[in-house]
Amino acid sequence: MFKLPMPLFRIAPFRFKLTFAGLCLLTLPVMATTPLDEQNVADRADVQQFIGEMVEKHDFDANKLTTLFGQVELRQKIVDAITRPAEGKPWHQYRPIFVTKTRINEGVTFWNENRETLERAEKEYGVPPEIIVAIIGVETRYGRHKGGYRVMDSLSTLAFEYPKRSKFFRSELEQYLLLAREESIEPLTIKGSYAGAMGKPQFISSSYRNYAIDFDGDGKRDLWNNTVDAIGSVANYFKRHKWQPGGPVVVPAVVGSNHIQVLVKKGYKPHSTIAELRKRGATAKSKLDLNAMGALLELKTLAGREHWIVLDNFYVITRYNHSPLYAMAVYQLGQAIISKRAGTKQSAAESTKTNPHKNINRTS
Repeated sequence: MFKLPMPLFRIAPFRFKLTFAGLCLLTLPVMATTPLDEQNVADRADVQQFIGEMVEKHDFDANKLTTLFGQVELRQKIVDAITRPAEGKPWHQYRPIFVTKTRINEGVTFWNENRETLERAEKEYGVPPEIIVAIIGVETRYGRHKGGYRVMDSLSTLAFEYPKRSKFFRSELEQYLLLAREESIEPLTIKGSYAGAMGKPQFISSSYRNYAIDFDGDGKRDLWNNTVDAIGSVANYFKRHKWQPGGPVVVPAVVGSNHIQVLVKKGYKPHSTIAELRKRGATAKSKLDLNAMGALLELKTLAGREHWIVLDNFYVITRYNHSPLYAMAVYQLGQAIISKRAGTKQSAAESTKTNPHKNINRTS
């Protein structure tokens, strides 16, 4: 039978001497790690280095930044959230999160309420309404859920406590402070996602500075409260990332080769012509220009695997969120909204035809 060793004090009761220094060494590992939410962020060496860079590069006031960071809260919850994103789920679990009956119906309402703005955005930027509506629908349920984390807390936590992407989030923190200064925003008042995305379309700081526009002409870019600016900014973002007006996004594919995994592993950025994909065993179910560039996407469903040929416009959607699952959810939500909206219009037209005296716009 396995016997536990005798306690240390029992073995040498007179030779063991616990000094104060020894006690400190024994307790050091526990004392060295302070919980994130108990740290004074401004006292950290890496934060002070960042403040110095902001002073040198952008002429910020060191004392003001030190005071600002002294009010920042690093949150473990933010680190936990970014390590388990929804994009890590298989397609059959990911799709039901975003392509839902409620989100489709709300999308129809949002489209109808903002029809003129969406039409103007399409005319000026070439981006169809269903894509803009679906983006805002996926991101914030049409502006209702813009995030509950202070952006300063999110970006600071990820910049200084998430080594895997600290460089990216330090850059976004820099961009956020510049944005706050340019737009006369109090940095601690703005809330967003755990990753620091903001407003109805959830722009990160660099995207806000580069792509947000004043689409209603009131002299400011407001993506938090102004739906017109949000719609125009999404359209501008897609145009700047080379959206092709009228171009296809994605079509179902038939695969007839045991070697299609070679194509799948090449990724979702278009890399071969449609003709080349066909020769290698992936054929589009819909007619496409044989000279157009495409890629083969494989999605896991409960019934097995389904395949899609994705084109340049699909890749543009992934510039908004670098996930093919995200892009497919946006596309399918947009198509579902189109179908629902067309059905609603048809039902209303049929109702009016049956009762010509009925005013379908009348409210009681």
